[in-house]
Amino acid sequence: MADPLRSDRREFLKSLAVTAAAGALPLAQSAHGSNFAPDVAAAAKAFLEEYNAGWLPLETAASEASWTALTDVSDAHTNNQVAKAQPLNEFVGSRKVIEAVRTFLDQKDKLDDLTIRQLEKIRLRAAEAPASVPEIVKARTLAEADQSKVQDGFSYSLKRAGKPEEKPSANAIDKVLVESHDLGEREDFWTVAKDIGGPLRTGLLKLRDLRNKVAQALGFDNFFALQVADYGMTVPEMLKLTNSFLADAKPLYSQLHTWAKYALADRYKTKVPAGKIPAHWLPNRWGQNWPGLVSGVDMDAPFKTKTKEFIVEQAEAFYVSLGFPKLPKSFYTKSDLYPADPKSGRKKNSHASAWHIDLKEDVRSLMSVEPDSRWFNTAHHELGHIYYYISYSRPEVPYLLRAGANRAFHEGVGDLIGLASGQRPYLKEVGLLAPAAEKAEQVQWLLDTALDGASIVFLPFSAGTMTQFEADFYAGKIPDNGLNAAWWKYVGEYQGIIPPRERPEDLCDAATKTHINDDPAQYYDYAIGTVLKFQLHDHIAREILKQDPRECNYFGNKKVGDFLKDILRLGATRDWNEVLKNATGQGLTAKPMVNYFEPLLGWLQEQNKGREIGWT
Repeated sequence: MADPLRSDRREFLKSLAVTAAAGALPLAQSAHGSNFAPDVAAAAKAFLEEYNAGWLPLETAASEASWTALTDVSDAHTNNQVAKAQPLNEFVGSRKVIEAVRTFLDQKDKLDDLTIRQLEKIRLRAAEAPASVPEIVKARTLAEADQSKVQDGFSYSLKRAGKPEEKPSANAIDKVLVESHDLGEREDFWTVAKDIGGPLRTGLLKLRDLRNKVAQALGFDNFFALQVADYGMTVPEMLKLTNSFLADAKPLYSQLHTWAKYALADRYKTKVPAGKIPAHWLPNRWGQNWPGLVSGVDMDAPFKTKTKEFIVEQAEAFYVSLGFPKLPKSFYTKSDLYPADPKSGRKKNSHASAWHIDLKEDVRSLMSVEPDSRWFNTAHHELGHIYYYISYSRPEVPYLLRAGANRAFHEGVGDLIGLASGQRPYLKEVGLLAPAAEKAEQVQWLLDTALDGASIVFLPFSAGTMTQFEADFYAGKIPDNGLNAAWWKYVGEYQGIIPPRERPEDLCDAATKTHINDDPAQYYDYAIGTVLKFQLHDHIAREILKQDPRECNYFGNKKVGDFLKDILRLGATRDWNEVLKNATGQGLTAKPMVNYFEPLLGWLQEQNKGREIGWT
């Protein structure tokens, strides 16, 4: 049976050929061939209109299929995801599209900036699925679908002496790691959390090779280099940037690491470890944040009487108070916001995400919201993506540029609102600040913020471990039989964390992080977003609210909303450096982040007197 999407593609390519033959588009010429049609700008405009007409329906169908595959994991849905991705890949990576883009970009001096930006997006997208290697593109699509099926369909199994077999969910594992004081129990749950890496290992190695071959077909060194190119940067430039973040944060992180080591040893009534912190001591599977370490700052207490629906509704109310519109009704009917009913047998992806299905009105979120402070923060973050989508979905922003100023802007805006949602004045105003948390000293509040969420503790993981591992993984610098060795080398070097026991190479602890599998070679987005968050927050607090950045309240302030709208509504129509400088008066810098925690550094230095700081 003929696939109607393939039929659409044939009609599109047929129309391109007709237009080219009429002299409006130079698709029949190579980038090094004969001269352009007289009006290059008009030809480029016609090309973009034709491209959008063919691409957008395919993109929407593929997004819808991916959504279904992640929210209801099954073989049928995975197969449909592959089926919808294939014609999209064939279209965006077609030889005619690649040739046309090359030809236009060779004459970019005759084109305006908006046109060039769209053509660059098409070029980078084509590099994900070039028609010159169709068998590789198809194999990658199949491999990624299979990897998602393994990842999303995995069931954890825990067997402990004297107890029946347990099937803990990801949320249940996280709960134990946050709350349990029993080191034996903690190691059991931490270890079982890594079991998923084994089934994903072979698929990840296969995906590395396929992704690299796809990127190399259009001249990129490897897949990591292709992803970095979206910033207009090379890999060395990106690593230099992320390493600068680590250097700025290192003095504070070293103090936090030392303080936490002693606090955890006291909690578990055991000896302080020399050097690195055992991974199962920490309240997160990857040590990327360390919640629950600060006594007297119980963020969950006010949520014990709330419903899971309240969490999302309050997050929406936050944005509406700034002057943003209410979410469309379709958001609630089409999203998958709460944990799947175990009785239903349905399995879903456990990682929170936001979706812009049709690049128009269809916005959705995939979450598993529970009534606690972490999901309160996550809901505010995810709606940041949703309102970004809504803001730039307007006629002035071409479909190809309906994205963040760069990828990190999306994360930065989400993180910014996550930071704002944790400010005590806001929590107090909406009745979600526990009395004990209200009375806590500011330094205790800063300590909790530095340890938890996208903040100081997060940077060594995001800018260090994840970024360096993937850069080396795709560059071929990590042997296939040394994935765990390399992973723990970076964890030890950047985070100062060590596994409770040696990790065998038939597992793959890196693959337990979902982004390694399904959002690859982009984790530096989160690091850049973290730095960006503090830079935007500092400007909002000092210049708009005239308040202390550590104790401020966005809620109900329309000027804050206007400031954010001026950024969000642009999408990717401007250079991201220009957008940031226009908004804050300076380029990307970690100084506002470091300044935010300045009072904490002095306090930690006092607490850590006489202790060996950091690790070797």
